[in-house]
Amino acid sequence: MPIYDIGLEQVSLAFATKTIFTDVTQGVFEGDRIGIVGRNGDGKSTLLHLFNGTQEPDSGRVTKRGGLSFGMLDQRDPLDDNATVRQAALEGREDYEWASETRSREIVEALLGGISLDARIGSLPGGQRRRADLARLLLKDWDILALDEPTNHLDVVTIHWLAEHLKTRWGKGQGALLLVTHDRWFLDEVCESMWEVHDGTIDPFEGGYSAYMLQRVERDRQADVREARRRNLARKELAWLSRGARARSTKQKFHVKQARELIADVPPLRNTLELKQMATSRLGKQVVDLIDVTQVFAAENGVTVDGTPHPDAVRPAFMGDADTAGAAAIDPDVAEMAASASRVDVVRPMYAEPQAYGAVELAVDDLSTDPRLRDAGVAFTVDGSATFAAHKVSVTGRKVLDDVTWLIGPGDRFGIVGANGAGKSTLLKILDGSITPTAGHVNIGKTVRFAVLSQRLDELEALGKYKVKEVLSRYKPSYIVDGKEVTPGQLMERLGFEAAQLMTPIRDLSGGQKRRMQLLLILLDEPNVLIMDEPGNDLDTDMLAVMEDLLDTWPGTLIVVSHDRYLLERVTDQQFALIGGKIRHLPGGVADYLAMTEAIKAGRDPFAGDAASNRRKGSAGATGTATPADDAAGIADDAAAPEHGSQSGNGGATGTATVGGTPKLTGKAFHEASKRVSQIERKLSKLEEEKSELETRMAEHDPSDYAGLNEMNVRLQAIAEETEPLELEWMELSEQLE
Repeated sequence: MPIYDIGLEQVSLAFATKTIFTDVTQGVFEGDRIGIVGRNGDGKSTLLHLFNGTQEPDSGRVTKRGGLSFGMLDQRDPLDDNATVRQAALEGREDYEWASETRSREIVEALLGGISLDARIGSLPGGQRRRADLARLLLKDWDILALDEPTNHLDVVTIHWLAEHLKTRWGKGQGALLLVTHDRWFLDEVCESMWEVHDGTIDPFEGGYSAYMLQRVERDRQADVREARRRNLARKELAWLSRGARARSTKQKFHVKQARELIADVPPLRNTLELKQMATSRLGKQVVDLIDVTQVFAAENGVTVDGTPHPDAVRPAFMGDADTAGAAAIDPDVAEMAASASRVDVVRPMYAEPQAYGAVELAVDDLSTDPRLRDAGVAFTVDGSATFAAHKVSVTGRKVLDDVTWLIGPGDRFGIVGANGAGKSTLLKILDGSITPTAGHVNIGKTVRFAVLSQRLDELEALGKYKVKEVLSRYKPSYIVDGKEVTPGQLMERLGFEAAQLMTPIRDLSGGQKRRMQLLLILLDEPNVLIMDEPGNDLDTDMLAVMEDLLDTWPGTLIVVSHDRYLLERVTDQQFALIGGKIRHLPGGVADYLAMTEAIKAGRDPFAGDAASNRRKGSAGATGTATPADDAAGIADDAAAPEHGSQSGNGGATGTATVGGTPKLTGKAFHEASKRVSQIERKLSKLEEEKSELETRMAEHDPSDYAGLNEMNVRLQAIAEETEPLELEWMELSEQLE
């Protein structure tokens, strides 16, 4: 038996209604980087608690090498509510202590940036409290580090930083990492082996998440397991990984040929053309158009009426209430960012989100009821007839959206990324008409039926006393899904529910079950525009695959906001970034957004070329002043959907813009170039296959048959001559599309 640094020896553990482990022997060696996956409730967190000593097994034992230090990030933090952030997270370190060392400074700036070190732990929002606990853990040296859902409440930039930190935290062969997370990109990026916890056992796999999926499919095929649905979902996800995910040469454990054989009969994830045709028939041509939209949250002393300042009209961004929708009621992250600016001893963040500031002038007939003022955080007290006269109101503050034009059509599947506080929740509420923008117009199609999967579960609270079966009985007896007729109960089983749970009251469901129930009820309402805000919360990797499978055949317009880049790129066809008040298209996916943030962190302006181009076209920029980083994000928007060819600030013109001296395509030209790139890629793929086949035939050919060999060699040269210009054209077009 191997001698582990920390391990389980014939461990069994059962709770009242569920067996977690049965005679399990498994352990961790120094240098391991292990990702742990499994269904919710199967024992992933319990496994970490066994290693940590906070859970005792029923039988067997947990072994640990002498002097071993084990640090664990639990889903419930041990921080003292009455302690300050400095006391709890920094454990009393003075600024010069943590700032003088590169690693500790990066940890503090990445996780505690924007948080006051004098703030009480009990006063922090859940996301900031989680960051404080993670910072506390990472600032110490551990032989083994166990992290339970470390990416929760982190934005894309911080998740990327955390992955790099964990990859370089120890030298090769030193330290060990145990990682429980539903973020599949994170697992693939950080982990070198995987454990699957299921049915009382732990199955080990080599490689990251992608390699795990391949081995799992092969295991299921060889064993001919009866869980056909899970197997098919796993194969479909493997197809996505093989077609779209980047190669990981350092962790590749299997030949590409084997993978292709496994997925040879798996159809494409989505028939985009068919879905768009179905969506158009349900929606018509217009879905949601944002035309020159600006959304301002008023700053202190930021309101004047007919030239007279009205400081009492501004409601602080963090003081939302039921009567007037302040920024806190609209977008808590934006409100928290505004509130932190007034605090003392605030840590400078690793990445400062660009912000656009300026003034918007409005003609207002009724100061007390105008929705544009209300949703900008402005409230006037009714003072008689003067309230109902025409007024010229100027609102100055942060522009969460700055002169944005964005057209969303039938069947579009758009993903949105952005830092916490960028204004993503505000954007979603403008899209569905929940709030009125300060300036500009939002045109919503007449046939549009919205459904919103929010981060909160408020929609289910009113149904808490009802059983699942009673709630489902309110809907149609059958639906058409993926060309087949299914009942609500069958859809429920597809989302991981068991038949016995039909009699469970909604309030007794777990967090993950409520999340799935929320999605089920939304789909049963048959909307044609679905807006999803962090849909992956509380779901394990298998349930995420189920949800993605359902969305693949959903014939409507889909808008997804998520920090989970795997999920975002998996279910959407185009990705956009909300940065500095602008919506920017990301042809290369989330990697493009991270490149933008790296440029901003380095003090460079990633949009300087766009700004110069727009100035030549006479586009109007942000009102007021801004820092250089802010100015980079304050230019006219060029991020409209490629299919519609719209570009804010130039009247919807199509063509090219110049970025860093390289022509950049927009609008219709972008769409045509994208089609040509796809054609070239298909042609190059066929030529490569023919080349490989010829080389194989030449290797097997009779070496004395010079005529036959010469004929094949001539064809090889012709393929090379045909390939070279195609590759050059592909490179030129790709540079213009970036």
